[in-house]
Amino acid sequence: MGSAEVSPQMAFARFVRRAIDDAREQHGWTVTDLAAHTGVGRSTVFRWLAGDWQDYPELAKVRGFCAALDVPVAAAFRALGVPDAAPTASRRVDDAPVEADVRIILDRLADPTVAAEEKHQIRDMLRYLAQRPARRAG
Repeated sequence: MGSAEVSPQMAFARFVRRAIDDAREQHGWTVTDLAAHTGVGRSTVFRWLAGDWQDYPELAKVRGFCAALDVPVAAAFRALGVPDAAPTASRRVDDAPVEADVRIILDRLADPTVAAEEKHQIRDMLRYLAQRPARRAG
């Protein structure tokens, strides 16, 4: 393994750290609060943060962690080096470009390498767009 490669443990640790930092910033949650909301025990969270695991984290725990923090599971899978196997066949063809844009935004919000300041700007813009009155065509 070259020095430029990052182990799944370290990549996932960075993902978890960023998610915890975001939860602290957005909700004021401690690790104890995070454990209560996600259903993932404190000791497991600390093992994930330390990259102290040999077998991949349990899928149910990763899903619970991501769901409670409103983070796409695909971002966790990417950090773990696991391809996203979520089915996409049910999407309408005309929604594909919009869904692609939304997926990019969600991925950026979940990406542990994106700065918290940039995530804050994205969230502010999304709130602005969501709250402004809709314009009618024509």
